[in-house]
Amino acid sequence: MRSVITGTGIGLPPHVITNEALGGIMDTSDQWIRTRSGIQERRYAEPGQGSTDLGAIAARAAMADAGLAPGDLDAVVFATMTPDHVLPGNGPLLQAALGLRTDLPTFDLRQQCSGFLYGLELADLLIQSGRYRRVLLVGAELHTGFMPWHLGWDTLIGRSTREVTEAEKAENTLSRDRTVLFGDGAGAVVIEAKEGEAGLLQTRLFTDGTGAGVLTMHGASFKRRPFVTPEQIQAGETIPVMSGKEVFRSAVSLMPQAVREVCALGKVPVEDLGLVLVHQANLRIIEGVQKALGLPPEKVPHNIERYGNTTAATLPILFHECLKDGRIRPGMLIAFTALGSGLHWGAALYRA
Repeated sequence: MRSVITGTGIGLPPHVITNEALGGIMDTSDQWIRTRSGIQERRYAEPGQGSTDLGAIAARAAMADAGLAPGDLDAVVFATMTPDHVLPGNGPLLQAALGLRTDLPTFDLRQQCSGFLYGLELADLLIQSGRYRRVLLVGAELHTGFMPWHLGWDTLIGRSTREVTEAEKAENTLSRDRTVLFGDGAGAVVIEAKEGEAGLLQTRLFTDGTGAGVLTMHGASFKRRPFVTPEQIQAGETIPVMSGKEVFRSAVSLMPQAVREVCALGKVPVEDLGLVLVHQANLRIIEGVQKALGLPPEKVPHNIERYGNTTAATLPILFHECLKDGRIRPGMLIAFTALGSGLHWGAALYRA
């Protein structure tokens, strides 16, 4: 029995935010953002909408695509670094939103950008145990909760024509190196136990905690008393920080290495891969992975220009789009790879 993706779906929030729109509330421009990231636009959720809401949209679409009813699922795996609440996790909230059985277990993963990849491994282990046959895997993020745009938020999403003041613009600019990179979104897949050649073939996962400080968030920490204060928020400590050069260096070396290792485990030459789906963090990173693997650009697709970095949602959104537009064909070998905070990284080999 193999773990086969039988349904996919995505959940995209309504507001399409261009680089030019961001330039209206902070000191930035389309050229500044494109040059550094390749991003042209991203999606932002409605105020009050959460990652569970986006995950539910994606999950319903994936279940419909697989031809399954809520009672057909055996387990849920929800990967996110932006849950609706500190507790409970998004798993039980999604269970309630979808009307799933109460004897169904849910698992919440916090592997950030590698969350979907780790979720694939967990879903496969659940299925291979023989206790579960159908698992719903969701990757969903709502990054706008991090963003300190109470100064000009309504202007940005077109709800107000008020121009932000110069003081507000200066404050918004303090976090632009990170906030312009991220978008909101969700992707979901249904994974079922099936006989045959298709399915998940190999996975290779890694963690190096010595790199934890490369991408982290200092505020809202339970090591502090209290764990969050107005002073932390004012100082920007509740916004993630990262060492961009170190993240880039790690990503363009560790992700290709993981792909090579998972291909070696599967006895598959890298050049036989039909597609390599790379976590959509930065276009320069994606191109660096492509060149390191010696693959043509068409084998390493990207959609970061339209969605930005949606963390745990990038891989399922990209997989869904490639599947629906015909870039994924039956029998094709596909590698998934990601790297993120932790550091967590790895790769998975899948036959469509």
